[in-house]
Amino acid sequence: MKALCMKCGREREGMEIRCKCGGAFKIDVDIPFYKNVRDNFPYVKKWVSLGEWNTPLIRIEKFWYKLDLLNPTGSYKDRGSVTLISRLYQEGVKEISEDSSGNAGASIAAYGALAGMKVKIFVPSTARGGKLKQIQSYGAEVVKVEGSREEVAISAERSGAYYASHVLQPEFRDGIRSLAYEIVMNRQGKPPSQVFLPTSAGTLLLGVYEGFNHMLREGIIDEMPKIIAVQTEEVSPVCSKLKGKVYNPPVKFSSIADALVSTNPVLLDEMVNVLKETGDCVIVNEREIIDSWNYLRGKGLLVEYSSAVGLAGARKLGDEESVIVITGNGLKVL
Repeated sequence: MKALCMKCGREREGMEIRCKCGGAFKIDVDIPFYKNVRDNFPYVKKWVSLGEWNTPLIRIEKFWYKLDLLNPTGSYKDRGSVTLISRLYQEGVKEISEDSSGNAGASIAAYGALAGMKVKIFVPSTARGGKLKQIQSYGAEVVKVEGSREEVAISAERSGAYYASHVLQPEFRDGIRSLAYEIVMNRQGKPPSQVFLPTSAGTLLLGVYEGFNHMLREGIIDEMPKIIAVQTEEVSPVCSKLKGKVYNPPVKFSSIADALVSTNPVLLDEMVNVLKETGDCVIVNEREIIDSWNYLRGKGLLVEYSSAVGLAGARKLGDEESVIVITGNGLKVL
């Protein structure tokens, strides 16, 4: 398996972060499908594992729910972190940086700690709350940066440590293929009609797509599920571009779905191309998010508001064979 640039197709050299053309890399999944899910990641020779993956798929009334809030650090990001950190550990990387004050930062901090790495997590100066405390609890150094989200990322990349970006590193996105595999296996080999995904930077959407596409090519499933990206009114660059509408991001965020903040995602074009091929995008408002969160709470599922976005989208477009990915644990935001 090779990592290829998504823009020009050039093969990655070593562990470079960006292609020379400026594009991001992705893993070319050119192997047979294996029922033992970890065998589908042959470039990982030894897993730095906290017992992630294998989360339940449950039915509540109309919809199916994939409970990725039950991963070790409380989000689907652990699928990407275990894959990326395992690869970096093999390469002898000792010090890493990342830019995230949320689930990705917490996940990278946890797996980096297990691997014995020195971890620096760069966050906006305004960052606070349970997720920041979670990052610090794993022993990571938190570096607060004044300025925009882009300036935080630049600081992380220029820190001197290896930049373990959850957005740019292809192994992180590639690890999320495991989610698609599990959904099909949970359903005894039958693909869902649709999968609803809260969407921001694109790691979840692109990873899930690659997993389903792999199974389709190998004849494991005979039909590609529709992948439905769900965005908020404040943060809707993917939906807007897909529908040909102008998007004007807010100067200041006020949405309760505060994990969905990528107003100008690096992987925007790649996400739109996937949705044009096999899916759609739906925008939900604050009332719809809160109503969905309250519904899930009333059914015993305490999720992040940003995770309830998936159900809010499914209530508009979903059917009885739809799967909603519950991406984050509500205990993080109490």
